[in-house]
Amino acid sequence: MAKVVDQRRAVTGRPCFICDYSPPRSGRPEDIPAPPHNAQFVSAAYNPGRAVRVNSVATAAVLRDRCGADPIFTLATRDMNRLALESLLLGAQALSLENVVVVAGDPLGPEDLASPVNDYRSTELIAAVANLNQGVDYRGRSLRAPTDFCIGATVDLGRGIDREARLAARKVDAGAHFLITQPVFDPADVARFADACARTAGMRFTTPVFYGVGLMEPDGVSFASVPRWVTDDLANGRSGVDIALDVWQRLREAGVEDCYVVPPIRRSGARNYSAAREFIQRATTE
Repeated sequence: MAKVVDQRRAVTGRPCFICDYSPPRSGRPEDIPAPPHNAQFVSAAYNPGRAVRVNSVATAAVLRDRCGADPIFTLATRDMNRLALESLLLGAQALSLENVVVVAGDPLGPEDLASPVNDYRSTELIAAVANLNQGVDYRGRSLRAPTDFCIGATVDLGRGIDREARLAARKVDAGAHFLITQPVFDPADVARFADACARTAGMRFTTPVFYGVGLMEPDGVSFASVPRWVTDDLANGRSGVDIALDVWQRLREAGVEDCYVVPPIRRSGARNYSAAREFIQRATTE
């Protein structure tokens, strides 16, 4: 198994692909679909759609043990208190899982019939994981052994580049080792984000960023803002993989080295991992 920061292009000389993955709504191991075998990492999401799904830590372990994938598990602040979160992290360490991405989680509404906890903010949970890596829990007590997590965090450039640059700086200061973004369609946003981060940090921003590339289908769902030209191309019969490859090539020309792949999401909630597999294959050969 490998850590995300050790597989990025700056280290290996080739782009690193992280593929987003939705755990199933079933506890049977055979119901966990095979992820793209050519992704360097598969990132198990945390209850996407605010639905009951296999826990992201358990999914990551199954993806590794049954599918041979290098996994990442996502952990949200929304649903557990500090004791539960840090205990789950120790459990992940006991399972030899090395990579975690910290998120806040989508807000719960009355229709979800569940109560939010939010004992930590996402930046605070990042700092808590960094403290566990130093062998200290949230009460300031020493663990018998420190953890050794590679910590990821998220940003969404669609919410405002300057705002997200300030947030990224806080997350890095808290202990994040790498960042992933929601899908980016405008390559100019890469330079804008780097410049904003440099202004915020007062120095060149060197934290690895895995820029999101979203794969679309005509009847699919996206949680990111999709430009009109993409929906027009899909309506005219252009393949979502071809569109994503076009976006990836433009991002590469803008200096992007590593990629966070978001497979198509169908209205049923199913993911098209074969499209992600084709995208990664063509992105590494064309």
